Amino acid sequence: MEELDEIKREIEQEQERVKNKPRNIRANPEQVEHGLAKLVLAIIELLRRLLEKQAINRIEGGSLSDEEIERLGLTFMRLEEKMEELQEVFELEDEDLNLDLGPLGKLM
Repeated sequence: MEELDEIKREIEQEQERVKNKPRNIRANPEQVEHGLAKLVLAIIELLRRLLEKQAINRIEGGSLSDEEIERLGLTFMRLEEKMEELQEVFELEDEDLNLDLGPLGKLM
């Protein structure tokens, strides 16, 4: 009997908790745009860093010509400039894009 009373109390508590939750989702288009931009730019930054690391490994391994190294450098510089421009447009700082990669640590 005590178990039934306990279950009843838990059900009543859960019903009260659900009843007190807001029923409508209040989506703000500006916040959605900002959040999406933050996510996309964070993923791009992650990929940029991975590609940059791979490029450095290839340079150090001697598998790239001088021309390829020059093109890679120019490409990464332009990508970094574009990222800075987009961060400014969406009012994001570097820390906003700093993903927590779990056991690998933070992105930046």
